[in-house]
This record gives sequence, structure tokens and C-alpha cells, in this order.
Amino acid sequence: MITIKLGDITQEDVEAIVNAANTGLRGGGGVDGAIHRAAGPTVMEECRKIGACPTGEAVITNAGNLKARKIIHTAGPVWNGGKKDEAGLLRNCYRNSFLLAKKNLLKTIAFPAISTGVYGYPIEGAARIALSVGREFEKDFDEIRYICFSQRDLQVYRLIWDEMAR
Repeated sequence: MITIKLGDITQEDVEAIVNAANTGLRGGGGVDGAIHRAAGPTVMEECRKIGACPTGEAVITNAGNLKARKIIHTAGPVWNGGKKDEAGLLRNCYRNSFLLAKKNLLKTIAFPAISTGVYGYPIEGAARIALSVGREFEKDFDEIRYICFSQRDLQVYRLIWDEMAR
């Protein structure tokens, strides 16, 4: 089942939430900062031990103080006008996050809109990639949630989902 909703990903009661991380796993602003603040310092300690996460890849940590059991950290691409395989890298973020969740036997997962904040990826293209990869993995999960931070993002996700269903 795929769910699209407005919300705060740090409050999601799922087995795994996905963090839109930076390649150095150092925390930061936006979703990344919110997740680290809510999870507490043990998650940052785990991230330091891991060291890095190349763009498009994914790593997993415990979830600290969150309701979720695990955090899957994936480093999305910075938007450069689509000239540097940003779509392929973003697709890999979602695909590798799903594969890591499957490997760890996690059946419920929540995603933010990866790379659409300070990294500047256009929400329409990002949502299309997120939802299309989600459809590929839908049979492997009990629930896949897309958590939109703004009403505008929610509208875009729902519009694209409706288009895909036709």
C-alpha cells in the first residue's frame, strides 16, 4: 500500500524512515537536521562511524528516540539543471533505500521528498521518480509512505499519483 500525506517524518510510526542526508552524514538543515534533533545524539555517533554516503547510495542506523526502528540515510543529488544525471542519482536514492530496507526485513517505510529542499530538485520530477520507484517495490512492503512537508508538495504528489493510476 502506498500512502501520500502531509506530516512530519520524525513522527511517523513505521519500521524505517528515510533521511535526506548529505554525503558526509554530518546532519544539517531541513529533513536531515529535524531527524537528527528528534533522534538524539546516538544516531550521529553511528553516522560518524559509518563516515560517508556517496550520492545515490544508502546506509542504515538505529533510530534513537524516534518511533521508527531504523533510519535509512540516503544522499540525494544537488539539482544542476538535469545535466549531471540527477534523475538517475535520485532514482538510486529511492531504489537503494528500498533494497536496504528489504535486506533488513523492514516492511513499513516513510520517505521525505528527497533533494527538493536546499538541493533544489524540482518537486514535480522528484515526485514522479519517488512514486515510480515506490510502485516497483510496492509488493515487497506492507506500507510505503510519502510524507510531504508542505501543502504544495502534497498536491504535486497526489496529482502525479493520480496521473500514474490512469
